[in-house]
Amino acid sequence: MALDKILSIGGKPGLYKLLTQTRSGFVGESLLDGKRVTVGLRSNVSVLSEIAIYTLEEEVPLREVFQKIKEKEDGKKTTINHKADKIELEEYFFEILPNYDEDRVYASDIKKIIQWYNILVDNKITDFVVAEDAEEVPAETASSEEE
Repeated sequence: MALDKILSIGGKPGLYKLLTQTRSGFVGESLLDGKRVTVGLRSNVSVLSEIAIYTLEEEVPLREVFQKIKEKEDGKKTTINHKADKIELEEYFFEILPNYDEDRVYASDIKKIIQWYNILVDNKITDFVVAEDAEEVPAETASSEEE
């Protein structure tokens, strides 16, 4: 399952899988307990594929941050708990993304990222690489004819 079907809903814990859209919102299923929720259009909802993390140079897509965590942790859950001290969280995140903007990325953001990553690993959603990276098509075809 791709990150464009995974949602964070403001005011609700964990992550949700998008099941279907309705006229007044959508239906999601919790990745924590499997319960279904109906969410209205006015709710604060974020799609994980649209979230980026501030660095000193640019914004890095969340999927790339998840991929770096996956590489560091060998595809397993994080060695740090999302409830760890602020300093520990910042040190861990600095190992993942050394140039993250410390003024705009707060400890609460790091907690969410670690918690979300662990939820995704628990649900065996660990394919963070975009499909278009794997589908590189050559610019020219090799069928040039000479006469």
